[in-house]
Amino acid sequence: MNKVTIKALENGPFIVEVDGKTVSALCRCGKSENKPYCDGTHAKIGFQANKSEIKII
Repeated sequence: MNKVTIKALENGPFIVEVDGKTVSALCRCGKSENKPYCDGTHAKIGFQANKSEIKII
């Protein structure tokens, strides 16, 4: 079974990892022009949020 981890980066997107490899960066600020994927807009608008991590085994 694959190990899936979702990391919410501080002031950034959700990073989805499968077996330790990054497979996607998902928008967390809600302003991306490429939803659901992150396009870096969070840095331009000053998005702020805490980091956290979820492991799905």
